[in-house]
Amino acid sequence: MNAKPRVQSPVTLPTDRPADCPFDPPAGLGALREEQPLVPMRYPDGHVGWLATGWSTVRAILADPRFSSRYELLHYPLPGGPEGSLPPAPTGDMTGMDAPGHTRYRRLLAGKFTVRRMNALTERLEEITAGHLDAMERRGGPLDLVEAFAQPVPALMICELLGVPYADREVFQRHTAALMDQDSSAEEMQAAMAGLQEYIQALVPAKRAEPTDDLLSDLTASDLTDEELTGLGSFLLGAGLDTTANMLAHGAFALLSNPDQLAALRTDPGLADRAVEELMRYLTVAHTTVRSALEDVDVDGLLIRAGETVTLSLQAANRDPERFPAPDALDLHRRATGQLGFGHGIHQCLGQQLARVEMRVAFPALFARFPSLRLAVPPGEVPLRHRSNIYGVHRLPVTWDER
Repeated sequence: MNAKPRVQSPVTLPTDRPADCPFDPPAGLGALREEQPLVPMRYPDGHVGWLATGWSTVRAILADPRFSSRYELLHYPLPGGPEGSLPPAPTGDMTGMDAPGHTRYRRLLAGKFTVRRMNALTERLEEITAGHLDAMERRGGPLDLVEAFAQPVPALMICELLGVPYADREVFQRHTAALMDQDSSAEEMQAAMAGLQEYIQALVPAKRAEPTDDLLSDLTASDLTDEELTGLGSFLLGAGLDTTANMLAHGAFALLSNPDQLAALRTDPGLADRAVEELMRYLTVAHTTVRSALEDVDVDGLLIRAGETVTLSLQAANRDPERFPAPDALDLHRRATGQLGFGHGIHQCLGQQLARVEMRVAFPALFARFPSLRLAVPPGEVPLRHRSNIYGVHRLPVTWDER
């Protein structure tokens, strides 16, 4: 294998974001990408692996089956994370699986998350969105947009899709937040996962006994065991709650902070599709993922040896000027084709079409209903989710002029 020798001393993963812009990745990522899009990296547990920051490099690794996403093969890249070897993925957690297990689950689910099926949900999403905007208008500002809008809209949608009573949504939001928070202890994370699974475990036999028109009921007709249904249901519920909620909240924050782009969206609602892709690129709330080499692999002329972990900075890749001109600008007219906010390859987000429909409906409706919507606190006082696998805001205080 004609690979170059290792280059430079191992770096540590930059995690400090610029204080003056809550939407930009850590500045050190851009500097590393400009120097070389793949560099040796020292992990918090002492492992020396790699960090990929360039768009083409990250995309290539995500698409390469010689790289595994099995948790037990990975080293955790972020400070304060789990120490030592990670446990294997829980049953149903597709993120931490390779083929053929991943393929089996994916085939069962792919037909239920098609563009056509998700577009068919538009009318129901419009009803859900309008109902929460009505409630906001009745309550009046100021209020927290996360609590009043960004969390409940996708929560109601995923609960309906799976057949989970919406009244139980707060249980899932609490457990999901604990799973995504890097400050959660191992005990807190285990308790959160157990809480999700216990609830779904009780729901599965009820769906088998009396199926209704929902995804979980459909899956009871497959060859999945109750344990697999429980795990898969918990995985889908958690995945459908947190990521889209943070895109809605952080996306609204970004638009309110870029009034020229918000004006463009208000003037031309037809920009909604491009706006969704551009916000996914610009914000990249699911900012980092990890793979492990199953064999020696030559990437960009560098030798990644079997067993070495590669951290893929999706946020750095989505700001790569070689792929996206003027990448640090939010430009809703941009065709952000190829943005990696939903990942790439076999693990590309299964629910990406649902997330697109939710954002395509929610953003224009929010700003049309409240033309004077604005932050109720200075931007620097918006509490950010700095230490989370899913970036965003804890709260987004907003207000508007009463009509």
